[in-house]
Amino acid sequence: MDYPVKTLSQLRPILQGFRKAAGLTQANVAAQLGVTQQTYAQLEANPAAVSMERLFKVFRVLGVDIALNRADARPVKPVAAKATAKRPASRNKRENW
Repeated sequence: MDYPVKTLSQLRPILQGFRKAAGLTQANVAAQLGVTQQTYAQLEANPAAVSMERLFKVFRVLGVDIALNRADARPVKPVAAKATAKRPASRNKRENW
């Protein structure tokens, strides 16, 4: 069964549901992650505050796969390459998004 996640606040009940469905306590999951039960409880209470790396570790322990899908059915159009003028060197090196 798929569980679409549109907001970070939806992660908490989903994490709890997967953990309970696997028959695991917070202490069980914490032991597999190498953290205390209190640390895992904080993560589960506010998963939006942790890194994606930590969430993926939890997903692995819970046996959960992640799949990203486009929200609409329209195909993505390729972006045409633009000719760009060379910018002067900047002291702050930033990535262009």
